[in-house]
Amino acid sequence: MSEEIGTTAGAIWQTLEAHGEMTMAQLKKEVKAKSPLFDWAIGWLAREDKIMMTVEKRSIRVCLKGWHGA
Repeated sequence: MSEEIGTTAGAIWQTLEAHGEMTMAQLKKEVKAKSPLFDWAIGWLAREDKIMMTVEKRSIRVCLKGWHGA
């Protein structure tokens, strides 16, 4: 199971690196991961301090730590 979580975390990382900041919904759709695997992978990246999450009205935006949008 931890291998699947790691693989999903890697897919999330690569997607954020390629596309920059995204909403959680956009990211989940792009990665094509199902809950709870997606949630565990996001939690892993957050725990490792690799991502930053920002709450906006009714969504959550996610980006890689140190990423700066245009």
